[in-house]
Amino acid sequence: MSISLVTGGAGFMGSHVAEQLLNIGHDVVVLDDLSGGFLDNVPVAAEFVQGSVVDHELLTRLFDKYRFDYVYHLAAYAAEGLSHFIKRFNYQNNLIASVNLINEAVKHEVKRFVFTSSIAVYGAGQTPLTEDMIPVPEDSYGIAKLAVEQELRVSHEMFGLEYVIFRPHNVYGERQNIADRYRNVVGIFMNQILKGEPVTIFGDGTQQRAFTHVNDIAPIIAGSVDVAGARNQIFNVGADVPYTVNELAKCVSDAMGEECRIRYLDPRNEVKVAFSDHGKAQRVFGTDVKVSLEAGVRMMAEWVKQRGARESTVFENIEVFKNLPRSWAAAARVNV
Repeated sequence: MSISLVTGGAGFMGSHVAEQLLNIGHDVVVLDDLSGGFLDNVPVAAEFVQGSVVDHELLTRLFDKYRFDYVYHLAAYAAEGLSHFIKRFNYQNNLIASVNLINEAVKHEVKRFVFTSSIAVYGAGQTPLTEDMIPVPEDSYGIAKLAVEQELRVSHEMFGLEYVIFRPHNVYGERQNIADRYRNVVGIFMNQILKGEPVTIFGDGTQQRAFTHVNDIAPIIAGSVDVAGARNQIFNVGADVPYTVNELAKCVSDAMGEECRIRYLDPRNEVKVAFSDHGKAQRVFGTDVKVSLEAGVRMMAEWVKQRGARESTVFENIEVFKNLPRSWAAAARVNV
């Protein structure tokens, strides 16, 4: 039986991937520092280790003990917009931590390293985004993700480490941390509605994204190590139909059973239109009917309403305050 390490397995996507791995017969060890995840997200049948991928000594002990066949690296601090203002934190947690894992995977001859990157690597440009485009990321988060992709490429060339890279986008669903004010717009909207607040949108809300329910990607990521055509490849994965953020706000409000009330904030520096082509993934992994936005949001809304609102967390260690969006600065009680 294969044994797999899932980093970030107490988080949103990581817990779903861990669950899928258990379903297909893997033994699973979850590593998570619980900074953005929750213990009750971890599947009961998985072994849980509390710790950080930044801790390279801990990683060495874990790889020595378990001799993992596969590594699924989903741990990240995925706040794209905020990453401009927390560069050191971003690179430590999203790049250096990933290098720690790659080092151990090479030394312990892991069979395959599965990495969740992001469409943030692409930056602005023509859509739909395709894997053969030259990435020009526009934020520090995307830069870190692209650097990890490059590290996996050169580690394969130098050491023979096999990998699969996925670039998911705008993923939402059950177990998402709705208390995070910096990422996961569907969760942010739902939490605001539960608290009786209007939903907040940066700019005019005409930004376009394709919003992806987690059930559309977790099985593909988990099963990728058994697909020969996935070896050492990069795949866009996610929903195909783009919506404006204004349309999303209406969809979420309807699912929550509330009137759609919007408060528009100053625009922030972000890509205006971003959605990707999934033809390559469909050719390699097959084509399944995807969860519609309306159905996926309804499923998440039912889960959220059962658990209630959560107090939004504030990132305390902003490194650069210049041009920090005013709503974030107000939450952090700083003057910019």
